This record gives sequence, C-alpha cells and structure tokens, in this order.
Amino acid sequence: MAYFREMTKILRILNRFNVGGPTYNVAYLTKYLSDEYTTVLIGGEREESEASSEYILKELDIPYTIVPDMKRSISLKNDIKALREIISIIKKEKPDIVHTHASKAGMLGRLAAKICGVPYIFHTFHGHVFHSYFGKKKTSFFIHLERLLARWSTAIIAISDIQKHELGDIYKICPPEKIQVVPLGFDLHKFTEQTDEKRKQFRTQYNLQDDEIAIGIVGRLAPVKNHEMFIDAICNCQKQTSKKIRAFIIGDGELAEQLQTYCKNTNTEQIITFTSWIKDIDVAYAGLDIVALTSFNEGTPVSIIEAQAAGKPVVSTNVGGISDIVQEDETALLSEIDTEKFTEKLTRLINDDDLREKMSEKSRQFSDSKFSYVRLCTDMENVYKKFMK
Repeated sequence: MAYFREMTKILRILNRFNVGGPTYNVAYLTKYLSDEYTTVLIGGEREESEASSEYILKELDIPYTIVPDMKRSISLKNDIKALREIISIIKKEKPDIVHTHASKAGMLGRLAAKICGVPYIFHTFHGHVFHSYFGKKKTSFFIHLERLLARWSTAIIAISDIQKHELGDIYKICPPEKIQVVPLGFDLHKFTEQTDEKRKQFRTQYNLQDDEIAIGIVGRLAPVKNHEMFIDAICNCQKQTSKKIRAFIIGDGELAEQLQTYCKNTNTEQIITFTSWIKDIDVAYAGLDIVALTSFNEGTPVSIIEAQAAGKPVVSTNVGGISDIVQEDETALLSEIDTEKFTEKLTRLINDDDLREKMSEKSRQFSDSKFSYVRLCTDMENVYKKFMK
C-alpha cells in the first residue's frame, strides 16, 4: 500500500502527446510534485495531422514512454494491443497510483489498473465528448462507459466547477462527492517577458501595420472548434468597422484545407492568415490585440488562459468551463453560439481602444492569481492524500 512506501509511485497516462493543455498538465504534475512522489509518464501516439508536444517534456527534462497503439481513433485491434502494453508497464513499475488523463487513456489505463489491482485509480477529465462530438447512440455509449469506469476510480478530477456540475449532476457519471475540482496550472512567465520585442517580431513577420488590429484564434482545426463561425464573424466585422483588422488562425488539423476554401468562398482570404502551429506561442500572443474562441464545447481551453496571461482581451463562446477561467466583461466578452451575437461582441472590442486597454490590464492581474502550476501541484497532492487515507 502507498503509505508504507518511502515514496508514492504514480503511473501517469496521457491520451497522446499532441499540442494542447493536457500535455502541460501532465508535465507539471510529473516534474513538480513534492519529493513524496515519483512519477512514470506514458502517453499515446499523436495523429499525423497534429503537432507534437514532446518538446514540452524535453524542455523540462522529463522521461516518457510512447505507447504506439494508443491512438485517438477507436480500433479494437490497436486498443487491445495498447491495453496489453499498459498492463505490462503496470506489472513492471508496480505503481501505487494510476492517474489517467483524457478519454482514451482513461478507458485503457483504468481498465489495465483494475485488472492489475492497482490500489488507487484517479482520472482527470480535460473535456468530455458528451455533446457536440458524436451522434446520440455513440454519445449514450460513452456516457454509460464512463459511468462504469468511474465506479473503478478512487476519485474523478474535474478542471472546473462547471465541468464538475456537468459530470455529476447532468450526465451522472458518478456522485458529485467523488469529483474533485483541480483547475489547470501553467508556467506563465514567458507570456509576460520581453513583450515589446516579441510583439515587434510577430508583427514584422506578418507585415502588420501599427494601426492594424490583429485578432487570433488558437487551437486544433477540428469540427468542435467551430472555426467557420470565426471566419464568418471576421467577414461581418470587416463590414461593420472602420478600423483596419487582420485575423490569424493559429493551429492545424483535419479541417485545414476545408477552412482555407471557406475563406475563399467568404472573400476573407486577404485578411485571414493560416499560420499552422507556432511553437513560440508567446510571440504570437504578444503580437495579437484580441484572442477569440468559437468552440461548441470546451473543458478549460489553454489558449484563453495564455491569452489572459499575455494581457489580451478575449471574445469567446460561453461553453463548457470557460466562464470559470475568465471574468466576464472584465477579461472576456462571452457570447452564445450565434454568429451575429459573437460578431457584436467582437466588433465592440475592435472599435473601443479604451476597453481593450482596460481588459488587458485586468487579464494580467487575474491570470497571475489563478493559474500557477505551483497551485496545481499542491491541489493535486491534497486530493491524493484525501482519498488515500
């Protein structure tokens, strides 16, 4: 049992090492938990259309192992092979805790931990697929599967109060008292350092004039992110403001070509630039003036946290846990999933220089106090100790 060991050993399992918030989360928890814990990190194979996040682990000097058959898509053959490999790793490492992150890792990792008799099993929902991803039958299957997996779990980790409400009260994955809220944490220093130099670098690279307002959206080019609404809003804003605007779609994914075609069809290709992924994302945020998000569903989007750390006002759809990570009308303007209403919020921010400046200052202050990785690690250790008594 864990408390008879000198150190508590954790096997931490991530869906896959692609660019996004979950990699940062597992990286900081692997690197910065106290000396009472030692962590082995494994993760699945990213898709070809996704950018690798392994550089994050390498920068922090974190050893990790890739399980090649643990992929995003459902494949009975690959999933069984991945399950066997995870079982083999558990038998070798003999962890006191298996802590899984996101859906595929949660399914295979918790099943393997249950088979191997691991004493404590934790799972973090970084988002969920209970709406805006699949049809009714497939969604119902995943809800019932997560209810079963939750029974095997010592505790479930939600990353926001809203997500806890959804998991416990709406979808009834498990009793609310079994769900602990641990917001994400990050090392945000780079978003506050040398911002003038970084801003100049980004704006020079993309030929942005001083009087042009740069609006960016950061994330995977996937259906749930609803980029078409962003493109439509930019098209509308261009007609409704006398300000010069440019827009940047930062990221890559399965819809890249489709969205570029959509820009041509809406005559926005002259003002919207597709950058693909930008590794030094702090440079991009420094160069932008407004950060947008148009998703149908979100857990805790890292782009919004990073934008606020960089002092950028946000316009976002009010979905998932977003209202938990912003101060509405202070750091972010929130909208329904409605192009006209989103356009109205975005146009307001484009036209009002004073409002952008005011929200910028509020964003920096708010981010500093809420999203530290030190707080993340302390909160998670408290959860472990609470349920391992």
